[in-house]
Amino acid sequence: MMEKSLEQTLSNFKDKISDCIKSKKSISVITHIDCDGIASGSIISKALIRAGANCTVSTTKELNKKVIQRLQEDQRDFHVITDLGGGFIKDLDENLADKWFVLDHHQIPQEEYDNERVINAWKFGIDGGTQVCAGGMAFEAAVAIDGKNEDLAWIAVVAALGDRQDQGEKKSFTGINSEIVNVAKKSGQLEVDLDLLLVGRETRPLPDALAFTSQPFIEGLTWNRDTCLSLLNSAGIKLKDGGRWRVSAELNEEEKRKVIESIAKFTSGKNATEIMDELIGYTYTFPREDRGSFLRDGREFSTMLNSCGRIQKAGVGIAICMGDRTKMLKEGENILVEYRQLIRNYMNILSNERWRINDTTNCVMVNAEGVVPETMTGTISSLIAGSPKNAGKIVIIRTNGEEGTIKFSSRKSFSCKSKVNLSNLMRSGAEKFDGVGGGHDAAAGAKITKDKLDAFLDYLEQNVLNMQGSDNSR
Repeated sequence: MMEKSLEQTLSNFKDKISDCIKSKKSISVITHIDCDGIASGSIISKALIRAGANCTVSTTKELNKKVIQRLQEDQRDFHVITDLGGGFIKDLDENLADKWFVLDHHQIPQEEYDNERVINAWKFGIDGGTQVCAGGMAFEAAVAIDGKNEDLAWIAVVAALGDRQDQGEKKSFTGINSEIVNVAKKSGQLEVDLDLLLVGRETRPLPDALAFTSQPFIEGLTWNRDTCLSLLNSAGIKLKDGGRWRVSAELNEEEKRKVIESIAKFTSGKNATEIMDELIGYTYTFPREDRGSFLRDGREFSTMLNSCGRIQKAGVGIAICMGDRTKMLKEGENILVEYRQLIRNYMNILSNERWRINDTTNCVMVNAEGVVPETMTGTISSLIAGSPKNAGKIVIIRTNGEEGTIKFSSRKSFSCKSKVNLSNLMRSGAEKFDGVGGGHDAAAGAKITKDKLDAFLDYLEQNVLNMQGSDNSR
């Protein structure tokens, strides 16, 4: 029954789009700035353009009343909104009547389930936190428009990696995501292998790849290039090929075994097995991309898309997803370098200015006001949640938003057992103080006005600490 209704809804979507194209109506696609947003917006735009639609695509860091107002004033006839929309369905109806569709996977309030223009995973009994992302929903919609669009499956895989949905055994995918992976594999666009999960598999010199791997965080190796270099040397790994540094994708089985053994010796502490478990998992490679390109490894590709959006250059990411492999590729590389530099700077400031971090048994509260721009809070909260000293905790970071607002981003760390649903916590909390919020069980955000900050912090403290307390006492 559930499946049927998704098919039914997608079929309505297809009819609506066909009508727009036949009557030469213009369509605007508006999407979120993160990896999943850029990928889902690209997938649906590509499908619309192929179908002959007059279509434009733009990005926004959030949907709000102002953005919806702009859509209403816009001259375009129809709007497709991807990776956004939860909590704003009433406003969309009021401003755009029936001239819109939302393709999304964030948890939504019950009253939005009944709106037929909302194509959201949760409505059809699909877990939008782990089984499908907006890219996957956009892919299903693209295939509903025309079966030929199955060749866009690889972009949906990048989207799911960007949203960290590789939550199955050994970083595999579950649900609709695993079906999409199979489609991409069948068409020869994707190869899936069990391998060492080092950062920058295709692009980073081996010592850097090991040093920049922060999930798992290896005490003494992560962020420590010199130690990584000597560990690899003493393992007898050939690090250079002529004058060029080798990358981890080039290691043969024997070399991988040596690297794993050396790391295991190095970490022979209490969490060594956990670290080794996390170091080996499925990799997602696009064989049609050049060797040594940051587009060849799915996770690197997703980081690049994320960085484009976060530093206000989402158009570059969209162009690359749409197939541009010339000028935009170079631009994408520069953006990655700039993005990594920014992250390093923010993390340095936060760790040096200790007063910014309030650390309790269950929760890390970070005040990043004046340091981290609001578009980067998600990235930084994920990084802090990935640090071993925050294992088991909830991380909540805040910074200044525009026009006197404060933006919050929350994450559950890898081994967090808390029953707190961050999506509900952020949404209902923000609503109490006339703000907006939402997301997923393990990653969510909120925005409130500055004058409500103290009250909202009290609310968080009560709800995170009390809920956690009740969990621990069972």
